[in-house]
Amino acid sequence: MKLKFTKMHGCGNDYIYVNCFDQELLFPEEFSRKFSQRRYGIGSDGLILVCPSDVADAKMRMFNADGSEGKMCGNGIRCVGKFLSDNNLALSKKMTVETLSGIKEVLLLSNDGDIGILKVNMGAPDFFAGNIPVSSNKSEVVYEDFYIDNINYKITCLSMGNPHCVVFMNDIDNIDIEKIGPSFEKNSIFPEGVNTEFTEVMDESNIKMRVWERGSGETSACGTGACASAVASVRNGLCEKGKDIAVHLLGGKLIINYSNNAVHMTGEAKKIFEGEVAI
Repeated sequence: MKLKFTKMHGCGNDYIYVNCFDQELLFPEEFSRKFSQRRYGIGSDGLILVCPSDVADAKMRMFNADGSEGKMCGNGIRCVGKFLSDNNLALSKKMTVETLSGIKEVLLLSNDGDIGILKVNMGAPDFFAGNIPVSSNKSEVVYEDFYIDNINYKITCLSMGNPHCVVFMNDIDNIDIEKIGPSFEKNSIFPEGVNTEFTEVMDESNIKMRVWERGSGETSACGTGACASAVASVRNGLCEKGKDIAVHLLGGKLIINYSNNAVHMTGEAKKIFEGEVAI
């Protein structure tokens, strides 16, 4: 059996996209583990299925490179919006996509060949510790001291449909993320693991960020992580609410705007190539 797929990326955060409107993929966890491999597979940060939905234009299912299923993917949902437009699966520039963290609104701002610019309403952030989840005797974890290997970090935890721990620090270019990333991801205070954003605030309109994603390791970008970093920066008085914040990632730049009611993320989605693979 051969499976058709499209490889796409947002700010270098690449996934294998499969149209499940006209074909079925059994055991997507195994497919993601096998074909996400950089040397022995297609190569990606994971797998995203674009499926029919009874409540939206499409349903997105996202699997990390280790086969675990995620609730939300910010860069992925922009690519899903472009995928729906490119394949005439949605006829309007305003689309809705069902995810495990709710229905998200996606607006196609432009679509020129292989590159599209899309804006996503990511919903409201959730700081309640039990919903993230993070184990704490406080209802919120905002700019709290946290020690790993006797080093003190300042962390702010929140959910953007998936769990995030924003770590404020300087000189993130020189951190040993391969060492400290797993120490956060698998720490016992995060019962479901966590995505960790190492964040350096350059000024009130610009943030630099590196991310260690649960199940995938360091990636070029993370859309929900960029939202989390911007929101945490606003919450801690480092950036201004209601204004555009440029989050600079290894793979590019995302524009985040945190208003009173929602977080809006704007960025590119790019098709790399289409192909078939034997399964």
